[in-house]
Amino acid sequence: MHEPSVAEFEALARDVLARLPEPFRAHLDDVVLRIAEFATDEQLDGVDMDDPWELTGLYEGIALTEQSQWDHERLPPMISLFRQPLLAEMEETGVGFAELVRHVVIHEAGHHFGLSDEDMDALEASVAD
Repeated sequence: MHEPSVAEFEALARDVLARLPEPFRAHLDDVVLRIAEFATDEQLDGVDMDDPWELTGLYEGIALTEQSQWDHERLPPMISLFRQPLLAEMEETGVGFAELVRHVVIHEAGHHFGLSDEDMDALEASVAD
């Protein structure tokens, strides 16, 4: 089986973001997309996790629903995908590369918009192949 590269993860994640409905796409220009092998210790601590194999994606930033005009001097929001845990999940579950990346990217983008899990599921269904 071909193991997707960092570049393939990034290309697919960018494609998912580009296929989101317009009201969402317009608010993602300042979101940084990052592919890493694993979450850092600091990222794991931030979500109260110990095992780097358990975290497949992470949104870091202030949700649009919680931002104020005074929040201008902060780092841009970031969506991180963690390649090794995603590869392991693909192998363990049999979920395909595109489907899993789409699910994680939309879930993390959903945090940027302050969406509920139900809203994230509906958004994911709207960009399914």
